[in-house]
Amino acid sequence: MGNDDEFERRLIEEFGADAGAARVVARQVRDLSDSGQFEADMARELTASVAVENLRDAPDGLALPERWNWWVGALELAYGGYDRFRVLRWTGTSEGS
Repeated sequence: MGNDDEFERRLIEEFGADAGAARVVARQVRDLSDSGQFEADMARELTASVAVENLRDAPDGLALPERWNWWVGALELAYGGYDRFRVLRWTGTSEGS
């Protein structure tokens, strides 16, 4: 997956997230990557670029952890077994709330 600090900076730049939100999402991406589940289901490696590409597809107005949960929810519906990668405790709100 690469350097976590570098990935966190990319999440901050791409999505205007704060450092805490970027750290939480980067950790979940790392855990998903380490599990091998995404690679097995999608037949491709989960890289920082793949994660960012999919997070960009989330509806506008969602904060970074919500974008992550949106994508993980889509993976859960399609393949099952992804709920364990959701961000469960996050006290932020959507942009514009």
